Amino acid sequence: MAQALRPIELFDDEPEISREEAALREAARVAEALLFAASEPLEEAEIARRLPDGTNVEAVLARLKQDYADRGVTLTRAGRKWFFRTAADLGWVLARRQVEQKKLSRAALETLAIVAYHQPVTRAEIEDIRGVAVAKGTLDVLLETGWIRLRGRRRAPGRPLTYGTTDGFLMQFGLEQIGDLPGLEELRGAGLFDGRLPKGFDVPQPTDDAALKEDEEPLEGEAEVELALDYLREPDAPEEPETLED
Repeated sequence: MAQALRPIELFDDEPEISREEAALREAARVAEALLFAASEPLEEAEIARRLPDGTNVEAVLARLKQDYADRGVTLTRAGRKWFFRTAADLGWVLARRQVEQKKLSRAALETLAIVAYHQPVTRAEIEDIRGVAVAKGTLDVLLETGWIRLRGRRRAPGRPLTYGTTDGFLMQFGLEQIGDLPGLEELRGAGLFDGRLPKGFDVPQPTDDAALKEDEEPLEGEAEVELALDYLREPDAPEEPETLED
């Protein structure tokens, strides 16, 4: 019985694939150089702007992240920013002295968690969830750490300030995006909820979209002035000012 003839390949796609691979490799080298030379995390859009037109920046960064997966430094993403960071298991090598750690007060931790999960959120909404007033000092500490920011003002009577988290928050807690925060079942598994929860209780799906919501409007002045005015407009009996605990 005659053997079936093998189709003849008239065109060879391998050279084209090689060219695409070479272009991806060269783009990854450019991105690598940019990230190493940068003094702070780079926006993905800024990296894309320096690459040749039509380059798939997501593919380039994914390739570079994989290349550094097992090295002494790793490529890390926080929000839309990228940076190189010492591998987690090698931090002890670079530690020259024991750094005294400061802990956030319980009030600051609770406020930070509420902002992270409920943003954009106003001070009144934070107080409603916590059940107590929020001291200006608590918000000052969180603003100074760079973990929360003033987003805008709510289109509502009194035009209260709205708060949200920052890329610094993501970096501090090792998150690529705000959606990586643990959900209800994960929090349960960690033993953070004891006893029976109220019926219908749930943990909201957080979002840190930088764009203002329909019910928000832009700030008019500097953050410090806006925050001071917010407290002057809404006099209350706040908690004792909160600071970092030893």
